[in-house]
Amino acid sequence: MYIFLDLDISKGSTFHTRGKQDKMVPLQKRDQFDNLEKHTQWGIEFVEKYTKFVKERSEIETNYAKQIRNLSKKYQPKKNSREEEESKYTFCRAFLTTLNELNDYAGQHEVIAENLTSQIIAELSRYLQEIKTERKSHFHDGRKAQQHIESSWKQLESCKRKFERDCKEADRAQQYFEKMDADINVTKADVEKARQQAQMRHQMAADSKGEYSSYLQKFNQEQNDHYYTIIPNIFQKLQDMEERRIERIGLCMKTFADVDRQVLPIVGKCLDGMTKAAESIEPKTDSKQVVESYKSGFEPPGDVEFEDYGQAMKRTASETSLSNSREGKEKPAGKSKGKLWPFIKNKNKLSLKLGSGPEDFSHLPPEQRRKKLQGKIDELSKDIQKEMDQRDALTKMKDVYVKNPQMGDPASVDPRLSEIGQNIEKLQFEMQKFEGWLAEVEERMPSKSDTHRRSGLYETQNNTTVSTNCAQDRESPDGSYTEEQNSETQVKATPIPNTTSTTPEFDDEFDDEETLPTIGTCKALYPFEGHNEGTISVAEGELLYVIEEDKGDGWTRVRRNEDEEGYVPTSYVEVFLETNAKGAMTYI
Repeated sequence: MYIFLDLDISKGSTFHTRGKQDKMVPLQKRDQFDNLEKHTQWGIEFVEKYTKFVKERSEIETNYAKQIRNLSKKYQPKKNSREEEESKYTFCRAFLTTLNELNDYAGQHEVIAENLTSQIIAELSRYLQEIKTERKSHFHDGRKAQQHIESSWKQLESCKRKFERDCKEADRAQQYFEKMDADINVTKADVEKARQQAQMRHQMAADSKGEYSSYLQKFNQEQNDHYYTIIPNIFQKLQDMEERRIERIGLCMKTFADVDRQVLPIVGKCLDGMTKAAESIEPKTDSKQVVESYKSGFEPPGDVEFEDYGQAMKRTASETSLSNSREGKEKPAGKSKGKLWPFIKNKNKLSLKLGSGPEDFSHLPPEQRRKKLQGKIDELSKDIQKEMDQRDALTKMKDVYVKNPQMGDPASVDPRLSEIGQNIEKLQFEMQKFEGWLAEVEERMPSKSDTHRRSGLYETQNNTTVSTNCAQDRESPDGSYTEEQNSETQVKATPIPNTTSTTPEFDDEFDDEETLPTIGTCKALYPFEGHNEGTISVAEGELLYVIEEDKGDGWTRVRRNEDEEGYVPTSYVEVFLETNAKGAMTYI
């Protein structure tokens, strides 16, 4: 609105006004705040909708991974003898590998769900709170600016109306003065009073004009700041907020694809593992396993003899000779029947299922019985070796206690040593019993198979050199053992030594042993003085090399340098073994 005022007091105090005004458009409609508010609210709702979409996708991935894991677990082999027997076939192992790879495949879908939750859902949820707060702040500033300019506009309108009113009053007072001045019947005092009243009204109009002009300039300045500074800044902030929102949505959509792409290499490895497992299936090997598993060891039956029933028609033979001939003919039949034993249903219905039947496996065919007895002997040999290792470790610990009484009571080890000795004797008795049964079976086996037997008992358990001739005498095609090993196994299972004395073999081996390789490092948690022989002192926090693990006696062997090594309590150090270390030999 522009108002032009013209006061000319010099021309007989004539008051002239001339004005020009344009219509004021409502500020809210001119600034488009309502439309912007609706658009930004729709943008926030779109972010919420996309967040919900990603959350549902994450739930789908989680449920899918759970179902895949349950499927893999459902078809995993049970821990029973039947499943253990199946594991020797290549197609069963391939299926087990497929199940394991499928389990890893499910894990990658769980990774997708976790990454979607952490990288998109959590980020968008946090960003939604920020953008809502920022949007609210910008529109609050915009409304505040609108209210201020509207208030200024109303105050300007009030000044304009006051100025208009004062001008009209001054014009009426001027007309009244002129009328009084022209009337001859009016006294001079009334004329003077009318003139003063007109001058006063003129002065009020002039003051209103000044006030209106001053406020008009102020309003124009505020309006200029409003439309050229304040509102553009607010709109720019809203535009920046909108661009950041759109950019964030774009980044989330890219992350949505990258989350899947990141697991593709591992998924590919899982599928490659399934393919490799399928390609590893060997039909011929599996068929040989079947032959090996059910090979009976019986010789093929001989030719069936011809039985001449025509002899019964000869009347010249006596009744006694006929009876004798029948008895003679029944024997070959019985022999043939015995040779055909694998093909005849057992009237006692003895089961060939693993884990059933008598202890000596007498219900099995000779070859199968020999394998089961040999497997039982190998199992007992391992148990005996394990007990011996425990006995040797306790003996070593007792020797340490004897030399250093302050470290422990030597008598406290005796009950355990006695118990281990009884266990060894019991296991040795069991092994002798099975060895006797094995010798009995091998004596009855066909002689042609004896020349091909091989045995690896002392290569796998004693690590000793066996002469070539002896090995050939007791070796078999399937790597089982014969009765010739019984005496050697009994030699290995020696009686329990006197635990109160130190064996000379240990002392010589400990003194003459080569430098043990490093198998890891350790850090001392507490200080240890190491006054006793064979120990080494360490300071708290010191780093040392581990050359021998704790074998159950509570001591770990460590090395500080080439000249300093010894034992420290295992509870005093924190051990870090190398994953690729082969380990050091334990000299006990």
